[in-house]
Amino acid sequence: MHVRYGIDLGGTKIEIVALDADNAVLHRHRAPTPGGDYAGTIDAISALVAEADTQLSEFVAGTPASVGVGIPGTISPASGLVKNANSTCLIGKPFQADLESALGRPVRLANDANCFALSEASDGSGKGFKSVFGVILGTGVGGGLVIGGACVTGANAIGGEWGHNPLPWPDPDLKETPGPPCYCGLHGCIETFLSGPGFARDAALGADAWEVVRRAYAGDAAATSALERYCVRLARSLATVINIADPDVIVLGGGLSKISAMYDVVPRLWSAYVFSDTVETKLLPPTHGDSSGVRGAAWLWPLDQA
Repeated sequence: MHVRYGIDLGGTKIEIVALDADNAVLHRHRAPTPGGDYAGTIDAISALVAEADTQLSEFVAGTPASVGVGIPGTISPASGLVKNANSTCLIGKPFQADLESALGRPVRLANDANCFALSEASDGSGKGFKSVFGVILGTGVGGGLVIGGACVTGANAIGGEWGHNPLPWPDPDLKETPGPPCYCGLHGCIETFLSGPGFARDAALGADAWEVVRRAYAGDAAATSALERYCVRLARSLATVINIADPDVIVLGGGLSKISAMYDVVPRLWSAYVFSDTVETKLLPPTHGDSSGVRGAAWLWPLDQA
C-alpha cells in the first residue's frame, strides 16, 4: 500500500497525517512545536514519524512512507537553506538535509501556505475555481496562489507572500505607520498586524488573540474595537491581493480563520479598496480546517513516486 506522510510545521504545533492511496486518513497526531529550538524541532518531527511508522507497521514495513513537510518559510533556490521563516530558528539552516538524515529517507519541503492552498484548491473550498488564493492567519501570515491546479511559486520561491508587504493605506491616527518592527527587518508588514500575536499586541488587553475574540463576542468594548480594526486591516490587505492577482476565491486558514464574523464583514469592507466597480471574489472558510495544510504536504509526493 502507498502511504504518504504529511507534516505541518507550525509556530505552536506540529501535525502529522498518514494518507493511503485514496487519501483516507490512516493516522493523525499533533505535538507542541519546540519554540526557537532547531534541534528540538528535528527531534519532534522524528518522534512523530517514528510513532506513525510503529502504528502503521503493517502498511509501511516493506516500503517506508514518503514524507512531505510544510514549513513556515521556504527554501532559497540559491543556497538550498531555509529563508523567510517566522520560526526564525530555521532560517539559514539545511533543514531538508538534516531532516533526511534524521529520518533516513528522502523528504520534500514546501511553504505551508502553498500546501494549504493546494489542498483547498484540489478538493476543498476552492474546488472548481480556476484561481485560488489561500491565506494563513496564525502565528505568522502567509499565502499561496494556485492557478489551474498548480501553485505559483515564482522565480524567487516567494509567490503569494503577501504578509511581508506593508499594510496598505495606513492610518496614522491608529499608529499604523511606520508600524511595528517585523522579524524580517522592516516595519509595518501585514504580518505584524494580522498574525495572532500581532492582533493580541494591537488589542493591548493582556490576552492572546482568541481571548480577545471571546471578549469581543461577549460585548467588551475594547476587544470589539480591536476586532473591528483587524477586519478593516484584513480587508485592505486582501484588496491588494485582488488588485494584483484577481483570484476567483480567497480561502482563509490558520487559527484566526475561525473568526466567523470576518466572512461577512471583510467582503463588505474591501469593496472600497478594490479597483473595480464590483467585486466577484469570494471569501470562504476552509473545508478541511486547520488540517488542510498537512494534506497538501502529503501530496508533495505523487502516488507514482511515494
